[in-house]
Amino acid sequence: MINHLGFDLNHGIPRKIFLSDGKGAERPFVSMILSQGQTGIMDRGYQAHDLFDQWQEERKHFVCRIKASTTKHCIESKYVNPDSNIFYDAIVLLGTPGANQTKKPVRVVGYIVDGTNYWVATSRYDLTAEQIAFIYKLRWDIEKFFARWKRHLKVYHLIARSEYGLMVQILSGLITYLLLAIYCREQHNEKVSIKRVREIRIKIQNEIRIDSSGMVGSNPRYHTISSCYANT
Repeated sequence: MINHLGFDLNHGIPRKIFLSDGKGAERPFVSMILSQGQTGIMDRGYQAHDLFDQWQEERKHFVCRIKASTTKHCIESKYVNPDSNIFYDAIVLLGTPGANQTKKPVRVVGYIVDGTNYWVATSRYDLTAEQIAFIYKLRWDIEKFFARWKRHLKVYHLIARSEYGLMVQILSGLITYLLLAIYCREQHNEKVSIKRVREIRIKIQNEIRIDSSGMVGSNPRYHTISSCYANT
């Protein structure tokens, strides 16, 4: 089983999750995760020219890194500031004619970061090339989320292998993360961080020690998190 998760970068929380048996493609889940008007940020594994056409027909936007070797038939070149890290900005038909070329034009932005060239295809024509590059950079927030989720919530230590049991475990981990997000927002006006997770863990451990000595914990909020945390 593998899971396909839609992560809301605006709010820093997961929104949708789907399970598959691991034998199918990941790309079709994009249409299930995105709603009209939303923008999906994807790595090169999601490059699929027929789906670029489909997503535009569904009015679902994308910012997707593509292979540097991808054929680009330029329709319209845009101005590129020579002082920026952008070296390419154009409206193109992507792919090889008669084989896998897109039917609908897409915008391709090329830029360089730390000596690495990035090529990104997008349906967002309303943003500057610099904004497109920044949006793709936000994809690393997803990697950070999974790193925190894996390390601190222990969700990849499987306690079940059935579809139902795995979904319960994943949802328990997501609920725990959402409780942490609510706590960090209400108490500190910030997103979830390793620092806050460690603080909460210490408080929970202290309350357990107090309860075990016959005293009543002073803050029920932490008990709620503790219960959910223990179940993951």
